[in-house]
Amino acid sequence: MSAEVAEVQAFLDGGVGRIVLNRPRALNSLTHGMITAVRATLDEWATDDRVRVVVLTGAGERGLCAGADIRAMHDDAKAGGAGTRAFFRDEYRLNALIARYPKPYVAVMDGITMGGGVGLSAHGAVRIVTERSTVAMPETRIGLVPDVGGSRLLAHAPGELGIHLGLTSASMGPGDALLCGFADHFVPSARIPELLDALARGTDPAASATGPTTADVDAVVAAHAEPAPPAALAEQRTWIDACYAAETAEEIVEHLLNSGVPKAKEAVELILANSPTAVKAALAALRRARTLPSLEAVLDQEYRVSCAALDGHDLVEGIRAQVIDKDRNPRWEPAALAGVTAVDVARFLAPREGDELGLA
Repeated sequence: MSAEVAEVQAFLDGGVGRIVLNRPRALNSLTHGMITAVRATLDEWATDDRVRVVVLTGAGERGLCAGADIRAMHDDAKAGGAGTRAFFRDEYRLNALIARYPKPYVAVMDGITMGGGVGLSAHGAVRIVTERSTVAMPETRIGLVPDVGGSRLLAHAPGELGIHLGLTSASMGPGDALLCGFADHFVPSARIPELLDALARGTDPAASATGPTTADVDAVVAAHAEPAPPAALAEQRTWIDACYAAETAEEIVEHLLNSGVPKAKEAVELILANSPTAVKAALAALRRARTLPSLEAVLDQEYRVSCAALDGHDLVEGIRAQVIDKDRNPRWEPAALAGVTAVDVARFLAPREGDELGLA
């Protein structure tokens, strides 16, 4: 069996097509081969009458998926980034397929679900979090901008919560993921095997002539769900909405500092630790994503933005500091928000010859 196939397990369980991301030692981080394997499986199952429902899970106890294999991205970006551009192209097209998949698509976002893991799960028809779920779009921490359709999810979160999460790279617990529109149900991790068994038994082709609708699957999940833990961000809406409505990143930071709220000061520390260029590009991209008509249009924008990041300094430097040398001391260029110009930001959003995805 090839390494590509081993990294993604696909099999039938009753009428459920199970896809298991299988790199547990790497927190199931995504390689290009994994993206290709998931796409091929979904394309095949779309017309396979034996498959009534698709369920995505991750191997191991730590999480569904920590995102892309950024170590590989670092090495490729230093060599010109052609492989990473191809990775983004196929990944974003897969995100679009998941959102429009013709059969109910269930994602179990148990444990760490970040970046590319969000792209494979949060566009599904039925999205489950557990008490172990940690959900995030942490791209600005490494000099990238929220992608995989995550900028659409963040843009449409209540009030300014998405801007806060995108600029700080902060994580959501299960309650916050539900509040912000990244998930639909809270199911305790101990009940997940029982839920998967119920889905398999309830969708067996031998027991039903027609496949279940998303509403049918949603009802099965709801029967195993419980009230979610409180959403911490719900109590912080007042200062978040007030501060992040400011026009510029510098003004947002100023408002946060002047708010007198301890957690707002913590947000400033997170923002200023991230790539200044990525923070400003993310702010512009998220606000523009609010005006775009579809996920496909947002993915087109994200592809331009991600390709622009590949051409810059901060992506390679951010990954170096986080996972290569692990010194947690990135040397951003420019080093401060004030050094990032409007021209710098416009470069991320402008059409680029050869860097168009063409989904919308």
